[in-house]
Amino acid sequence: MNIRQFVKSIIFIGIFLFALVTVTYILRTNGDVKDRFSGFYAEKNETLDIVMIGSSPIFPFYSAPKLWGETGITMYPLSSNVQRPMAAKYLIEETEKTQSPSLYVFEMRMYTMNDEDLSENMAYTRGVTDNMKYSVNRIKTIQALVPETKDRLSFYIDIFNYHTNWRMLTLSSELKNWRYHKPSELKGFDIKDEVGPIKMPSSGGAEGKRAVPEAQEENLRNLLNYLKEKEHNALFIVSPYNETLEEQQMFNYITDVIESDGYSFINMNDYYDEIGIVFEEDYADYGSHTNAVGAEKCTDFLENYLLENYEFKDKRGERGYESWDKSYDLWLEGLNEAKKTIEEHILNEDYAVKQE
Repeated sequence: MNIRQFVKSIIFIGIFLFALVTVTYILRTNGDVKDRFSGFYAEKNETLDIVMIGSSPIFPFYSAPKLWGETGITMYPLSSNVQRPMAAKYLIEETEKTQSPSLYVFEMRMYTMNDEDLSENMAYTRGVTDNMKYSVNRIKTIQALVPETKDRLSFYIDIFNYHTNWRMLTLSSELKNWRYHKPSELKGFDIKDEVGPIKMPSSGGAEGKRAVPEAQEENLRNLLNYLKEKEHNALFIVSPYNETLEEQQMFNYITDVIESDGYSFINMNDYYDEIGIVFEEDYADYGSHTNAVGAEKCTDFLENYLLENYEFKDKRGERGYESWDKSYDLWLEGLNEAKKTIEEHILNEDYAVKQE
């Protein structure tokens, strides 16, 4: 092969790989998780103050647009449904490629669950790996989260998993994802206007300790060691939900582990009154995820804690943050509409369908 042929081959391979990656990004199944991750990649470099990592309790509980509009703090949820705790370290590394947040916030609900149960359904793992851009870090994440007994090839080259999604090529919203770089109008937040009432749990504030599953304690200790090694500041939280006594006692155990390493942990199930949460009205799905009213209350609680315990620069009015101002306006508009719908649901006892 002469030099000319070699150069042509390299150019052909480069064009092929570019096309493969581009088409894969478009074909990945659309939805809020995809939009959240591509929205993260679309944020301007070095503009995020806080990155939240964890499972679904993050994006319907805490409104980043509200936090911005009231404090000038930029926060983004790098979260996915039933996110496995093992993914946290790799999501930090993904974050550090473009951002240098002064605080990471970790939602801890998944640390009470057996990792074997979470890994049985690999869709939870794909929620992370299939929403990361192609990179060495993505390969490392797959190697950590996907056992060798599984078909790792379909994770590495995930178009194998989405090759039937050709209709995505007809959707303008997905064509914008050709770089996996599509701005999120609400900065990853999800407004919910359903109501799923439940009685307030009696376990909040309960005493006693119970060890978390061994694999999750190992994940937590590894994460704490990594944070200390990298000198990252971190806050650990549990969002208020319909927890059991066993889970409350696991969080009491987690408190000791985290605080012994010098980090702060807040179990919001100990602060129902301070939050003002009303389980009969403020949840969209019977105690698991808040609707917009519950999110407003939880964001207020977190906002007050952040302002009391950390120092952030108020960046409202600075150039480069215009999208955050628009996001705040959209949040206010969406909140007002959601409140009307939620009030009607409560008045008419028109409640969300329970998921079996």
